[in-house]
Amino acid sequence: MIEIKVPAIGESITEVTLLKWTKKDGEYVDRDEVIAELESEKATFEVNAEQAGSLKRIAQEGDTLLIGSVLAHIDETAAKPEAVAPVAVAPTVAEAKKPEPVASTAVVVSVPNDIKATPVASAIIADKKVDPTTITPSGFGGKIMKNDVMEAIAHPGKKAFAGQELFTRNVRQEKMSNLRKTISRRLVEAKNTTAMLTTFNEVDMTRIMEIRKTYKDKFKESHGVNLGFMSFFAKACAIALSEWPAVNAYIDGDQLIYHDYADISIAVSTPRGLTVPVMRNVESMSMSDVERKVVELAVKARDNKLSMEELQGGTFTITNGGVFGSLLSTPIINIPQSGILGMHKIQERPIAINGQVVIRPMMYLALSYDHRVVDGRESVSFLVRVKELLESPELLLIGKDPVKSLLEL
Repeated sequence: MIEIKVPAIGESITEVTLLKWTKKDGEYVDRDEVIAELESEKATFEVNAEQAGSLKRIAQEGDTLLIGSVLAHIDETAAKPEAVAPVAVAPTVAEAKKPEPVASTAVVVSVPNDIKATPVASAIIADKKVDPTTITPSGFGGKIMKNDVMEAIAHPGKKAFAGQELFTRNVRQEKMSNLRKTISRRLVEAKNTTAMLTTFNEVDMTRIMEIRKTYKDKFKESHGVNLGFMSFFAKACAIALSEWPAVNAYIDGDQLIYHDYADISIAVSTPRGLTVPVMRNVESMSMSDVERKVVELAVKARDNKLSMEELQGGTFTITNGGVFGSLLSTPIINIPQSGILGMHKIQERPIAINGQVVIRPMMYLALSYDHRVVDGRESVSFLVRVKELLESPELLLIGKDPVKSLLEL
């Protein structure tokens, strides 16, 4: 009998939560087959069978387990069950002589298989051609009763929004996951231990949108990935961080730690909570490199496949609330970092250019920073530089205006 124990996944992590078993108790598993999913305070990871055999589950889903505790046993002496081939059953004499059903031209309205209803309710739904999705069920387990159908017929269109019950007083209680506990702790710690301040600006996205419209197909053809906004913002931040290094630094005890590289974290929202994987050495990456890495990290975050290494480190963070429709916000610092850039929704707004009012696609930018490390001049200048690089994307190539570079100005 082999013990499957909770593996060590990081120096600071002492416990995990068993999210779910992927194999049944007593089921035969092959070597290296995934048997369970665990969640630490930073990420979700899988546990594999160390040997083939019969699985004996010890822990229950939802249990909090210490590192090194026994998760399951595997009986490697168990024989692997043989695959059972389906057996063809010959029809009986009566079945063989049974005539084929005659097709009917009548229109029949039936209740879909995923809709639960009593036989009487189903008959009324079919007879009256009532859309089952417009009926609010009152039976046990969400079953549609006769009175529910009659109520829907008597009051068509009366249905709770998004399937909610009317006048409900239900209260649900749900245990916080380790990931949600960690998010809560870190956000409160950031608010309480840093001198956080936010400065704002806005950027005209006209040139970036023109470039994307002109080159998106060619870019996809050449690099196999879409040309998004994140590559422009990441590259602009990498240049600005090199010019204003305080925004790329953080406090460690009584020391200020500066970085000559830009390891940029990107905030990714997942069903289980917020994760912040890291793109390393963005200053050395091409636009296509950034776009590929963004897709890779987003897919891994969605599928809970991010490694501990991909979640650790980072010298600066970018978060995009605009994908959810946020027009303006004050992002919270991802400690121990000293700066986080908030992107927002692109919205057409009237602005004045050369004395004329024109409509441009504008985005508000927000830079939250730790005032213990970053002074006002540095934070504002950093954000102005990011704005300049985004409004003139040609500058991202060498960091300077080509004409000024030619003239050595």
